Amino acid sequence: MAVQSPDMPGMDRDEESGRYLEKYPIEEFVEALESLGGMAGTQEVADEVGSSYQTAYYKLGDLEDEGRVHPRRVGSANLWVLVDDE
Repeated sequence: MAVQSPDMPGMDRDEESGRYLEKYPIEEFVEALESLGGMAGTQEVADEVGSSYQTAYYKLGDLEDEGRVHPRRVGSANLWVLVDDE
């Protein structure tokens, strides 16, 4: 169960652990890429999830660190591509 944090408006905390809840779970970014055909730019992913560009960039970077996506440079932008699990 989530409780509104009095010290950080807009941030919810787990009642049991007291930890902040993640507003945009990383799986939402994987699902966004899947719904966009397996590859998309950072802004497209951000729009699909409803996050800021910066949040999407950081989350996609985390997915890259996990080996679940890889970026391709297209001009000055990244095209994020889901890694095939097979």
